[in-house]
Amino acid sequence: MVNDYPVLVVDDDPVTRKMLERYLAKSNFVVELAANGKEALELYQSYFFPLVITDWMMPEMNGPELCRRIRIQNRDNYVFIIMVTARDSKKDIVSGLESGADDYLTKPFHHAELLARIKTGIRIIELEKSLRQANSEIRLLSITDPLTGCYNRLYLNERLPQELKRAHRYQRSLSIVMADIDFFKKVNDSYGHQAGDDVLRFFGKMLLSSVRESVDWVVRYGGEEFLIILPETDCKGAAMVAERLRESLEEKTIIHDNKKIKVTASFGGVCILPLILDQMPGSHAVIEFADYQLYKAKREGRNCSRIEEFKPKPKNKVCRLQAG
Repeated sequence: MVNDYPVLVVDDDPVTRKMLERYLAKSNFVVELAANGKEALELYQSYFFPLVITDWMMPEMNGPELCRRIRIQNRDNYVFIIMVTARDSKKDIVSGLESGADDYLTKPFHHAELLARIKTGIRIIELEKSLRQANSEIRLLSITDPLTGCYNRLYLNERLPQELKRAHRYQRSLSIVMADIDFFKKVNDSYGHQAGDDVLRFFGKMLLSSVRESVDWVVRYGGEEFLIILPETDCKGAAMVAERLRESLEEKTIIHDNKKIKVTASFGGVCILPLILDQMPGSHAVIEFADYQLYKAKREGRNCSRIEEFKPKPKNKVCRLQAG
């Protein structure tokens, strides 16, 4: 069975390279060979090697310099580096480790010792992978609304300014649509809060499944309000998305405890066009503008949508209706 951890062996001595290749192959490692640090770095940049065994003294680029170059690559996965050399003074050992090596073997070494060091490296790589996965899961939990699976306001506060800057830099349209479930309080009053949670889950899932994956993103803004962020989308595109979502929800029936629940939603949105991107508004301004369009949609009877190009805030803005 082939080992899951390919090894890059770097040594200017062809006999040593072949010896290491044969020995590691017996332990089912896939081995790639390089005659010096420069050649090894080129291989590493085109293919990731989690394990690197390198000699110290080599032409073109020596082992310590190779270690330093590997460490500045900023790969997502950790690489475990073993330095092999005839140098055995404390000063040399410290120098090799400070260059970025994880472990150190002095020539001549026993093959069993090398294999033991490699196994130690694999354990460290596995621990680092587990830690990275755990951190990723914690990060996802911190930015996700637990009820609906949409992003939360923490993520919105981090990501929306980046989207606005990106739209400004590349002169692309950006649209933001705010959705609010109509008369949501009546759902809670008539069917109970668990039914209300089912409606929110259903609506959030519908929004997530209806937008472009890895492009658009959805936020539960608060209560029964959601934001749909649509990069590279103009007013016409945003209006089409809002109407499609509105019609889709209107046609759906949500089942809770064998009871059929019908709900609708109102949509208000803002599109920021390239022509005004030289005066890019901030996150608060665009959300407030979308909120005002949502208020207009509510005032016009609910279960409708209003999308407008961004304009300065109205001086005599009417206070928006209460949620519902």
